Amino acid sequence: MNMSFYSAAVGAIEQQKRLNVVSNNISNVNTYGFRAGKAAFGELMNRNVEGINGERLPKGTGTRVIQTTPNFNSAGYKDTGWPLDFAIEGDGFFALYDLATEEVSFTRDGTFAMRRFELPAEGEGEEPGEVWRLTDNQGRCVLNSEGNFIVMDPDYVRQNSLDPDDQNIRQQDLDIGVFDYVVREGMQHLDKTRFQPTEQNGQLYQGTGRVKQGVLELSNTDLANEFIKMIESQRAYGISLRMMTTTDEIETTINSLRG
Repeated sequence: MNMSFYSAAVGAIEQQKRLNVVSNNISNVNTYGFRAGKAAFGELMNRNVEGINGERLPKGTGTRVIQTTPNFNSAGYKDTGWPLDFAIEGDGFFALYDLATEEVSFTRDGTFAMRRFELPAEGEGEEPGEVWRLTDNQGRCVLNSEGNFIVMDPDYVRQNSLDPDDQNIRQQDLDIGVFDYVVREGMQHLDKTRFQPTEQNGQLYQGTGRVKQGVLELSNTDLANEFIKMIESQRAYGISLRMMTTTDEIETTINSLRG
């Protein structure tokens, strides 16, 4: 009896976790480069019990969310005409380097900007220098195909036309790196659009995707699919609570019979 109550309680908790994944997907439906996640369930515990004629039958004790798997399928692009907006057509990620933590992360969000960085003085009595680099909106440096920082001309945006009919913005030679992994499953979701590789992702290599300028990749959240998942989880959550209540009522009845 206690096992049924436990299984129901665990089921309610895990359905709440699935609802958290669904709500995060829905809230990022308009976030460029966002990859919707899917909650994957697995058996919490499993053992064999003896059935009819001595047959060994599996018996589980609930399920749990074992991981949230991102969906890396593309959902289309939006033409912005802004020279610092980029998207990858095909497979791969942009690489971002955090100067504070020395962490390299990967993203499909190409909403970039230019930022000024101070350089230490080269010698005694020299003034500190400065350099402009291509960054994301959080100050992380975008890496080129060789893994180096992308140095920018401070007048780059001003010199480029913002007219979407002017193809000059598509002709700028910026070596923005595209990287990929042999296995994408299991990448750790750091925030809305950034991922961190794990050991199971294998070797990093040059991605096959093509960088498009003046374009941003849309979120691949499918609202219809997410609302279906929400209804499923809400019903499963309600059934789990009903199972807990029923188990408690049965146990209360049995205890009253003992008197």
